[in-house]
Amino acid sequence: MKFGSISPHQEIDFSLPPDHPDTIRTLQKNASDEIKVFIGCPNWNKANLKGFYPRGTKDELEYYSRQFNAIELNATFYRIFPPEQFEKWYDKTPGNFRFFPKLNQEISHWKRLNDDVAPVVDRFLHSVIHLKEKLGTVFLQMPNNFTPKDLDRVINFVESWPKEIPLAIEFRHTDWFNNDNVSKDLYQLLEENTISNIIVDSAGRRDIMHMRLTNSQAFVRYVGTNNESDYTRLQDWVERIKHWKDSGIEQINFFVHQNIEEELPLLSAHLIKNLNQVLEIDLKIPNEDPGEQQTLF
Repeated sequence: MKFGSISPHQEIDFSLPPDHPDTIRTLQKNASDEIKVFIGCPNWNKANLKGFYPRGTKDELEYYSRQFNAIELNATFYRIFPPEQFEKWYDKTPGNFRFFPKLNQEISHWKRLNDDVAPVVDRFLHSVIHLKEKLGTVFLQMPNNFTPKDLDRVINFVESWPKEIPLAIEFRHTDWFNNDNVSKDLYQLLEENTISNIIVDSAGRRDIMHMRLTNSQAFVRYVGTNNESDYTRLQDWVERIKHWKDSGIEQINFFVHQNIEEELPLLSAHLIKNLNQVLEIDLKIPNEDPGEQQTLF
């Protein structure tokens, strides 16, 4: 994941910004007594998750879905798969597993939410609904150069989105969050339509760490730097998630990216272990070996 990458000697303040003033209000408005937590990687490909799969693993997804309870399905960004493919993925995974598909690039990057995007959205959704109850939140990632001048496109897209399918949106241009008038309109739009405002924690883009939740779910895309600081950053997230739980958040969707992708499972396992303790939940720790203490560094 090259987005937000930094030079090796660049100094970054990795501390999490305070929550937006309206975040807790949003959580308390629909407070939940229980919390659901989904944690996963960007893909299950063996070429990227080197060392994760035991020798002789025949089906990567089948094994992955017994270690993690979620996948950030980035493959759907590049290709709209036929319904039959989603049915196969559904059949291979346990009942508690969730897929979080990324909307296809034709929607976000080629047509850029233009008026003629509806047929592509319909074709995409016609396929992903075959995941049935294993369909998590669909997410839309807009390109860096998609600016607030096209807010009308976002309004039309959001208001036409089928309400029965959860949606999250990621904006990357800084003006969405650092222009008070724009951000106010955006947050109101997302909140009124129960759409998650994706938080991206990337080293080189601290300007978009808005910390504004717009519904009862947090959708976080975390990008590590292949450094020991990744542990400290994740611990800060554990504490923030605990705060959100105390404020009534219903669901956490947290996906870990790492430039050295074979280390993804270790970093994710570290996060899960600590969340299990502070949230008093019992998520499986991937590839847990009680006799061996694993570390990234």
